Amino acid sequence: MTDIREDAAQKHRIPVIEQMVEVFALLERTPEGASIREVVKAVNLSRTTVYRMLNTLSAHDFVHRSPAGSYTLGRRLLTLAAHVAPTVASYDLLATAQPHLNKISELLGEGSKLTVPSGDNILVVASAQGHGQYALSATAGQRLPFHAGAAGKILLAFSSREDIERRLTKLERFTSKTIIEPQLMLEELAQIRKHDWARDMGEQMSGVHAVAAPVRDHHDRVIAAVSVPFVAGVDETRVADIRQAVVTAAQRITNDIRSAAPAVPLTTLAVETPAPKRANKRVAKPKQR
Repeated sequence: MTDIREDAAQKHRIPVIEQMVEVFALLERTPEGASIREVVKAVNLSRTTVYRMLNTLSAHDFVHRSPAGSYTLGRRLLTLAAHVAPTVASYDLLATAQPHLNKISELLGEGSKLTVPSGDNILVVASAQGHGQYALSATAGQRLPFHAGAAGKILLAFSSREDIERRLTKLERFTSKTIIEPQLMLEELAQIRKHDWARDMGEQMSGVHAVAAPVRDHHDRVIAAVSVPFVAGVDETRVADIRQAVVTAAQRITNDIRSAAPAVPLTTLAVETPAPKRANKRVAKPKQR
């Protein structure tokens, strides 16, 4: 009887969509990009068919083709993910976060962004543009390193021990401020867990600083980071204002998520599941460094 039901279900599937899903799965596993040869091998179709499929998906921004010819997932998928129905996930992360990002930008005049883990990088999934004279902007779809930048360090600090150890095996230097010594990074991550916020002192891009704070789900797992980048050289009073706005926004997004009916954990955008920070459900009040 089971075999009959499976055969019937198979008859009502569309092969070309099955093949398209295989393409998405391959690109999900290879965030650095896959060549057309790799896609052909994965889906077992002719090169001409694969090229037409990728060309169609690229025209609708579901995949992106680099100048070198490799393919990655496209930004249109972020738009779709932002509208996942509540029956699929217990909350819509992007829709929940966007008003709080907008408020940060209105309050400070700085750009703000929401970032999640995505494979071996972090991924900007939402942003709000600043209106200040020196406001820095971020665009959804940007991929950034874990170890260099405030948002990345937040997400790294609350990852599992295994993920932290794996990502510390090779720390690329981007500027003279980038932390590339594993022991120093472990000490930095411990401080981030202690204070519940992170600061970038020009570690990913010279002259650009940032502050970030964690967003948690129903189970107290860190699933995203709110951050504000700003030009170096501002006084510490301004930095304190930015930090307070970022921490407040992250806490409010967390509260909104927790006020939604508990259901399955977030699976949108292949978000990794970091280790819980603590057993209770309260968001700790940030301490001053």
